[in-house]
Amino acid sequence: MENPYLDQTHRLLAESVRRFVEKDVVPKAAAWEEQGFVPREVLRRMGELGFLGLRHPEAYGGAGLDALATAVLAEELGRSSFGGFAVTVLVHTDMASPHLRHAGSPEQLARWMPAIAAGKCVTAVAVTEPDAGSDVKAIRARARPDGARWRIDGTKMFITNGVHADLYFVAAKSDPAAGTKGISMFVVEKGARGLSVGRTLDKMGWRSSDTAELVFEGCDAELLGEEGRGFYSIMKNFQNERIALAAMAIGEASKALELTLEYVKARKAFGTALWHKQAVRQRLARLAAEIEAGRRLVHHAAWLDAQGVDCVKEVSMGKAYCGELVNRAMYECLQFHGGSGFMRESAIERMYRDARVQSIGGGATEVMLEEVAKRL
Repeated sequence: MENPYLDQTHRLLAESVRRFVEKDVVPKAAAWEEQGFVPREVLRRMGELGFLGLRHPEAYGGAGLDALATAVLAEELGRSSFGGFAVTVLVHTDMASPHLRHAGSPEQLARWMPAIAAGKCVTAVAVTEPDAGSDVKAIRARARPDGARWRIDGTKMFITNGVHADLYFVAAKSDPAAGTKGISMFVVEKGARGLSVGRTLDKMGWRSSDTAELVFEGCDAELLGEEGRGFYSIMKNFQNERIALAAMAIGEASKALELTLEYVKARKAFGTALWHKQAVRQRLARLAAEIEAGRRLVHHAAWLDAQGVDCVKEVSMGKAYCGELVNRAMYECLQFHGGSGFMRESAIERMYRDARVQSIGGGATEVMLEEVAKRL
């Protein structure tokens, strides 16, 4: 039975992204894990294929699609089995550049959006700080006006695409006395005076994603949207970000299940293939059901978003459920791979490490459950 949430456009998109991933990502991505970043030419190629502007306006080289396109793209990228590659792309497409789409002036859109959709301008979003993660209102970075421009001082942490981005969307307090109404969003270009990379970060997983600490010292910046509307902008885009991360988790879990089914059908123990053990079959069958439930939950949330319906509860449910599910899936799948699953040459070992952050990044499970509880 076909998924009722997806139309022919979505299905063709899934097929196209899957072909690209199998041909141009999987054979090369192990090298990206070693070097710690995804090469620029990969993003440019994805831009040429139209994958980077799915949600952006057609006038600027995008496709003008909805949140279901985000879910389809993210799931297929997750299926690559390389979480670092997937999140590199999704930060650009669905976590950073939407700030420009939502709040950019006509001049800003014309200046940057075509290159963003083409993969020639890579983006990053800098909200998180050493002492402010899910608690956005706790950020300390300050912004002060300097004529028509602004100057930012502060430190941002765990910034994906932090070293190699061309354009940064930065949250800072323009009026510290105004609480959340004193947070604004700014645009900072690569090479701007006062911007530096404090350090590149050595992570447990997502090894091919460039992740950095950024330091702003009187950094030259440009206001994005209205002053004092930054917190609203961040909260608005969190919905899109969480749909992307939940769908990516489903893609990862699906691929892990696929690899494990192949393994248990070939691996013999006690005179027969592992697949012929009822306990093994049933645990994998249960996992398949949970993955499909998660996929439908994410697609339902994305469909609600596409209808313009308030879907914070459904998106938060999806992010919490899928972030935990992918970790359970990797635990189960590595277990069925036995000792070989513990070896670094095993895909499931890498996927196990990559999955761990899915219940943390983009809103920790506990924060998501609080969002759901508020709306029960």
